[in-house]
Amino acid sequence: MGLTGTARRRLARGLGLLLASAVVAGGLVTRAGAAGSPALTADQQQRLADGKIVVLDTRPPGASSSAGGGTAVAIVQAPVERVWGVLTDYPGHPRYYPNVVAAEVLEVSGARVLVRYTVRIGIFAFRFHMRKVSDPVCRRIEWHLAEDRANGLLRENSGYWLVEAHPGGGSRVTYAIAVRSYVPAFLTAGTERDSLVETINGLRRVVAGPPGEAAGR
Repeated sequence: MGLTGTARRRLARGLGLLLASAVVAGGLVTRAGAAGSPALTADQQQRLADGKIVVLDTRPPGASSSAGGGTAVAIVQAPVERVWGVLTDYPGHPRYYPNVVAAEVLEVSGARVLVRYTVRIGIFAFRFHMRKVSDPVCRRIEWHLAEDRANGLLRENSGYWLVEAHPGGGSRVTYAIAVRSYVPAFLTAGTERDSLVETINGLRRVVAGPPGEAAGR
């Protein structure tokens, strides 16, 4: 028996969220793309000050023209060092990345790491591999898929985290993603932006916890 319209929409939404969850985990720093956070309008600056998450259509440098994604900017009420410690605690990523159930560091070479992620929604799950490099001076992480490894439904996955001290206190966090998969784009439209907001909110919850928890200990 075929799926009803509602069931098809739920399936599409599940696949979209599953794929969007896959864009949260990455990291390869490249000096060419190491720009600062995006400029915001006065209205967007006020929204930040009010605790809102500002989501832009801007995709990270190097994203293909067919990739979905965007950029989120938010204030996190924690010192830069605390936020940075959470982001670079790769095995701890399931604590705040939506639908990520495992993150395993497979290789380490200086600041470069290879991480295998598992994402799951209901009966749908797959693994993918990301190559990361963290830059502790700029407090920036960039990423792309490890093309020599299996990556499930993903064809493209890139982006960056940037953590900066906020003049009003806390940290200004910028999170940008770009994703392209083997699933038709109309089935996953908009889910990347949802994932941006969910991930920032998850990060806020973790850094608001006890210091040991935020450090992944």
